Amino acid sequence: MTPAGSAGSAVSPAEIARGIVDASLYMVLATADAEGRPWSSPVYFAHLECREFLWVSSPQAAHSRNIALRPRVGIAVFDSSAAIGTGQGVYMSALAEPVAGPPDIERAMEVFCHRSLLHGGRAWTPDDVNPSSGLTLYRAVADGHWILAKDGGPDHRIPVDLI
Repeated sequence: MTPAGSAGSAVSPAEIARGIVDASLYMVLATADAEGRPWSSPVYFAHLECREFLWVSSPQAAHSRNIALRPRVGIAVFDSSAAIGTGQGVYMSALAEPVAGPPDIERAMEVFCHRSLLHGGRAWTPDDVNPSSGLTLYRAVADGHWILAKDGGPDHRIPVDLI
């Protein structure tokens, strides 16, 4: 799916991270409720520059209710079909919120719709994500990115500068 940064590879950590995000359809969104109980949800996503991540969800979904209480989230994007011991992922910390109001909703929906169509999904419009539709467009802005170090040492992450 993506370059793994194997020995002898000249692929930079940033290129590895971008490749994984670009090739993936789903991200795992990690949230916590008011008591701190964790909840993770796979969601189809679109992104801008591997920094702003967009998805559509019901505001009644557990992860959406958690974001309303605790907007700090974790995100993981990875190839779940990789052979054992060879996988690579991108791990992010982010601040999540519903996308609200023009012009933000139009710009974000254009990005989401474009990626949806590329992957065989439907065209989305701002009318699809309003209170009467039962769906909301969300965004998470990443403030840190990491990938797994493939340096032969114990399992650990290294920071990636994508901003």
